[in-house]
Amino acid sequence: MPPKKKEEEIPVETKKKSGKLKWLLLILILGILAGAGYFGYNYFIDQDDPDQETQTESRAQTALKSYEVVDLEPFVVNLADPLGRRYLRTTLKVEVVDRSAVRDVQQHMPRVRDSIILLLSSKSYSDIDTMEKKIQLRNEIVERLNQFIGQGRVLKVYFSEFVVQ
Repeated sequence: MPPKKKEEEIPVETKKKSGKLKWLLLILILGILAGAGYFGYNYFIDQDDPDQETQTESRAQTALKSYEVVDLEPFVVNLADPLGRRYLRTTLKVEVVDRSAVRDVQQHMPRVRDSIILLLSSKSYSDIDTMEKKIQLRNEIVERLNQFIGQGRVLKVYFSEFVVQ
């Protein structure tokens, strides 16, 4: 067998070194691209927007303000259908601004229940059969409660049960 040439051994070592060199260059290029991307984002895209700061502050203040919720006993009413065979069973939760509003809702509970019963029993099935109509009903309940609890003190009404049969 003829002896191996030295020229064949040199390229093998060079290939090993060039493989490491390729990885180092790749890592260096990726590092430069990452730095450029970070700089570009912070300099061009992430500009301080005064309106955004105001919105963030108002969200934080709203999150800090805790609202109170009053659970109402279930309501069962006949709906105003021509045949009178349908009824609605619903349970409500009333969100109010503070503890004094909770006391006012509890103090006026007979008026609260009467007002809601009259409203619910005046509805037919077609008045409450879609999502939009249920949302409208919630808004009507809020308006009615604010008439005697105090304007703006009842914020929202939530249905925790809503069954029509």
